[in-house]
Amino acid sequence: MYFELNDVQLALKDSLKRLLQDRYGFEARRLIAANEVGHDQQTWQQLVELGLTGLFVPEIYGGFGSSSVDLLPVMQELGAALSLEPYLPVLMATTAIRLAGNDDQCREILPSVVTGGCRPVWAHYESAGRHAPWWIQTTAQLVEGVWVLDGVKSLVPGAPLADKLVVSARLRGLPIDRSGCGLFLVDTRSNDISVRNFRLVDDTLAGEISLKGVRAHLLGDAIDEKKTSAAIDGTLSVGIAAICADMTGAMRAAYKLAVDYLNTRQQFGRLIGQNQALRHRAAEMLVSLELANCMAIAAAVAVDTSNVGHIHLDLHRAKLSVARHARLLALHAIQLHGGIGMTEEYAVGHYLRRIHVLDQLLGDCDAHAIQLAALLSP
Repeated sequence: MYFELNDVQLALKDSLKRLLQDRYGFEARRLIAANEVGHDQQTWQQLVELGLTGLFVPEIYGGFGSSSVDLLPVMQELGAALSLEPYLPVLMATTAIRLAGNDDQCREILPSVVTGGCRPVWAHYESAGRHAPWWIQTTAQLVEGVWVLDGVKSLVPGAPLADKLVVSARLRGLPIDRSGCGLFLVDTRSNDISVRNFRLVDDTLAGEISLKGVRAHLLGDAIDEKKTSAAIDGTLSVGIAAICADMTGAMRAAYKLAVDYLNTRQQFGRLIGQNQALRHRAAEMLVSLELANCMAIAAAVAVDTSNVGHIHLDLHRAKLSVARHARLLALHAIQLHGGIGMTEEYAVGHYLRRIHVLDQLLGDCDAHAIQLAALLSP
């Protein structure tokens, strides 16, 4: 498959790369990770000004109406910089609002997302379901004309930074059922919400959200299970494609660090990159990088074409392949550095942490392998 970024995509990629080089050098990132806020508000505002929060917002609501292919270079640059900004959870929440909300809800919320006045995040994952994408045990009940939610969302990236949550909840049926679900908008300032903040292994902010009789607003005009199912499916698809792109950005940066180290580190009077075995290892890493990049492109194209017969196949293949190659490349990059690769003070080990977190989000390798096998079985 031939693929090339157009002029607009290249311009956005270059602008974002310059911004992150200025704001997110490795030492600057360590300082951001060490502070209580857990991200850099000035960088987030600059991402807003660059138009990134409006990429997936339709033009009628003040956004750009972009595609997953447009998102690809953005996520790659964020991955390469080890960004701690809550871009992915905001992107997924924005997608859910766009797909499930009615026109009034979209007009009220999405323009504020574009300008940075509102920061919604996606709250879907529940620990009891492990990696089952449709496991929803949180319940929604209509009490005296008001929707009330009860349950726990155990892993919500960006939760400490959110002012609104897009929450999936069950109206009827078993937790594993694809039907009987709704999407709800929740204000994080509600007294009935309890958030336990924590850091993931790559220093990303996340939280466990407990909902106890929380008042919520149903996204959409009325209960429409078909529309809700499509919205959840579409949001998860956008998220998987974005994660694949993020991982390839981290891979590219880790590979560059390894090659630079091979070309500068000397032992016994010569560069270690002159050792043929290490050159072979670097060549294998490059093959993994190119394969993963192709699969990330395939995932983005699959989301944009929305071919129902193939999108899930392509996404499962992409997440499985990218995660496996990314983990292998990051491990090789650390090994090529020797002991220094495992230290906090050197960036290469942090890329493995990033890749590990991204592998676990929205289904790990094993989960996607199982789902892929189920789709391919006769």
